[in-house]
Amino acid sequence: MNIAVFGAGTTGLASGVCYAELNHSVICMDVKKEHTGGYLRGEVVIYEPGLQELVVRNMNAGRLSFTTDIDLAVRQSEIIVLAVGTPSLPNGEANLAYIEQATRDIALAMNGPKTIMTKSTVPVGTNHKLQTLLASLTDHPFDVVSVPEFLREGSAVRDTFNPDRIVIGADRPEAAEAIVALHRPLTTNIVQTDIRSAEMIKYASNAFLATKISFINEIANICEKVGADVTKVAEGMGHDHRIGHSFLRAGIGYGGSCFPKDTQALIQIAGNVDYEFKLLKSVVDVNQDQRFSIIHKLQHIFGELQGRTVAVWGLAFKPNTDDVRDAPALDIIQALIAQGANVRACDPIALPNFRARCDHERIAWCADALEAACDADAICLLTEWPEFGGFDLARLKQVMRRPVLIDGRNVYSAEQVEASGFIYSSIGRPALNRGLDAPAPLPLA
Repeated sequence: MNIAVFGAGTTGLASGVCYAELNHSVICMDVKKEHTGGYLRGEVVIYEPGLQELVVRNMNAGRLSFTTDIDLAVRQSEIIVLAVGTPSLPNGEANLAYIEQATRDIALAMNGPKTIMTKSTVPVGTNHKLQTLLASLTDHPFDVVSVPEFLREGSAVRDTFNPDRIVIGADRPEAAEAIVALHRPLTTNIVQTDIRSAEMIKYASNAFLATKISFINEIANICEKVGADVTKVAEGMGHDHRIGHSFLRAGIGYGGSCFPKDTQALIQIAGNVDYEFKLLKSVVDVNQDQRFSIIHKLQHIFGELQGRTVAVWGLAFKPNTDDVRDAPALDIIQALIAQGANVRACDPIALPNFRARCDHERIAWCADALEAACDADAICLLTEWPEFGGFDLARLKQVMRRPVLIDGRNVYSAEQVEASGFIYSSIGRPALNRGLDAPAPLPLA
């Protein structure tokens, strides 16, 4: 098949590479010249493990190409994949300006029958609106099919090639046939439904996963007060097949481009039909509060944070990505600065992206975790990059002003902490904490 992918971000590029690997001819169209220019040189501007190698291999094989020419992409293709961004508006609703513009561009360039496959996350009813828009601009026959994506940043390649399921929403069975055939090599677990249900499946899935994260973080907060260990609680819960182990790791909450955006959008979707989604509103509130538990733990140890130097390990919202959108580190660092602290920040990949969003004269940008820890009063571990979990804490103690570690992702074990001499605080594991019962806050050096 000849396939065009509109939008060369993580979703679009991973999808395009996947279809090329399946021996289809794929052209990725992006209006951002800095994206397509880099891709044409074999340089993937998105950090995603394994993606660059696949791009180069399929370009060299002649199955994958890039362009900014909308007409060329549309006219060469039978299937057109919409994978453009739908970011949040200030009121939480999805911004559909980009997908609507892409639809107009496609309609005006159409030269024959096309199947438009929507992978962008869009509110229920959007695909039908796109159908109406297309019909008003072209006389060529077309079908619109909803195929929501479920990939995770940091494992986008693996998720694209090994999906749990493929959801295909179409109004006509005939419209779904080619899309089913396209995805059958990836999995036999293909769910066919109507368009509106497919749109809702995406939002419902992300909202449920966000709910699991906020739930286990609430359990962690209770564990800290009653002396239970949230990691053991989560393990015991996860063995129940009705619950499962995934998304039950306590920490400082979710971030990134999907969960925050999609939870807010679903709240707005419900509100637009006069339904108050009370549960999901609470999920969002819990998640926002959870990231500030780091600040509360520092205040418990030090009292006021004025004049303290805090090392921040991890700026991306999760490991294996350079995405800092709605990362907990954004709020935490801004709160530290607001309370008079100085910050020494590091991240293996995401530091340039974070600095572009949150630069300040009181942030020192460090090359690695050890440099960030030098002369610091405390370390706050915010992203569970593997390199942050392997430190000899006794050695780390020697370079710090105060041996304080706030482990926001429960990376360190009891054995690592026990003999280190660190003042240590984690999330929902009170038995592992050390040195938190001091009679008075630590004085400035």
